[in-house]
Amino acid sequence: MANTREVTVGAPDDLGLREVLIDGRSVGGVWSDRELKRLLSREGVADGDPVQWLGGDATVWPDRAWMRRTTGFFVFLGLFAASCLLFHIGITDSGNALTYGGRVAGFTILVVAAVELIAAAAAVDFWETRRWRYSGVAVLLGVVIALLCGISVLLLQIGERFTAYTVIGIAIVVWSSITLFELAKCRAGKGLRIPKNIAIGVIISTLLAGANLAYSQIYVPYVTTPLIQTGADFKESNMDRGAAKLYVTVHLYVRNAGQVPVYVLGSTYWIRGESAKSNVDEGPRPEVIYDGEFVKPDGHVLNPGEEVAQDAVIEVTDPDHRKYEAITAQSEVYVIRKDRMKMTGNYEQARVEGKSLRDSLKEGDPPNPQYKFRTRISNSSEILNVTRGPQCVTVWRLGGKAPLVLVDVSPPDKRFRFDPEKPPLDQRAIERYGLSQVRGSMAQTPYPELLEKAGAIEKGVTPPPTSSPTPPKPQPPAL
Repeated sequence: MANTREVTVGAPDDLGLREVLIDGRSVGGVWSDRELKRLLSREGVADGDPVQWLGGDATVWPDRAWMRRTTGFFVFLGLFAASCLLFHIGITDSGNALTYGGRVAGFTILVVAAVELIAAAAAVDFWETRRWRYSGVAVLLGVVIALLCGISVLLLQIGERFTAYTVIGIAIVVWSSITLFELAKCRAGKGLRIPKNIAIGVIISTLLAGANLAYSQIYVPYVTTPLIQTGADFKESNMDRGAAKLYVTVHLYVRNAGQVPVYVLGSTYWIRGESAKSNVDEGPRPEVIYDGEFVKPDGHVLNPGEEVAQDAVIEVTDPDHRKYEAITAQSEVYVIRKDRMKMTGNYEQARVEGKSLRDSLKEGDPPNPQYKFRTRISNSSEILNVTRGPQCVTVWRLGGKAPLVLVDVSPPDKRFRFDPEKPPLDQRAIERYGLSQVRGSMAQTPYPELLEKAGAIEKGVTPPPTSSPTPPKPQPPAL
């Protein structure tokens, strides 16, 4: 008959799907005899038209629908979950990462998350109708990306705490490994055809562009070290004979001469009197006359080119009877890189001192601290937040004859334990966050010269005494 259609049903593929051709044109695939009848009716093929069977007759339908759909559901679920996780990280880093490289990485992760979402949609097609030729290839690519992401999370967790993301990383690696085995049995990648010369060109171009971007925008800024300068200088001195007091003005400063912004976690300065030596073999016996802080507010951000300065008035009682040869002044600041972390809490309001601090001290805390800061911080990117978990910075200041500042960065549930044998700075924080202790050069002036200058000044207005252990209110930061 003239209107008879030529129908061909192909052999079952790896999952049991049989392709249907009408007049040599593919019209889709079917899983069962019922689906074949519906397809032929939709295409206008009469019931009596002959059907040619390849690879088995009308009784050969190896599909197991419940198993196929269960497998497809779990593959879809895994790819969708991976895309949600990547979207969360990518959206956060693309807008909030502290460095250019971190934001580029965030946008890259968003692209990868979109690929995972496409792969999840392709999984539905691959385990149902297979209308898209490359659905298996898309699923295979998505699973490989998920496996690489899971391995990356676990590698970054080495040396870190066991967190919820560690469990997620393990689950992704196990799921993707099983899924890859299943996709290999189904020969999901058989539809991929890429000319060798095009593939090589794309790979080489991508590697060159990626290497250039990584070097210029990620590596170079990362290895650039902050250049922080601090120091102290003696200025005028005044004598109050009636009260038998000598007042010395000391200029203190800290400036950022580099290209990296920093947080000033703590600052300290001390004024010492160098006693005369009674024996040539004896070393000097410096006496701490005064110590204090000079950078306000606490946690001040010091941007490149910015300087903070303060003049402090130091009081020396009974100056005529002091056996000093010289007076020395020195400053010290503790800074941490702003491009590797940021304060998520109010550092300035986190200061604890006095009775509140004494009541909160526990075993292992530094002895007799003057104050303590503790606040949460965030890493430079969400990827690091995921792998490192929540972190807090803790700053202690110890007074006495040897003023000292201790800095520690650790998880919120971990207490810092004071160990006098260890350095005052957290070594891991030095490597991760660029934590550094910057000590200025020592300024020294002969004590007799100070007395001479103070005595030569006409009696008049005398600087107000510094009776409390707190230095005068600092001047606003110099811009």
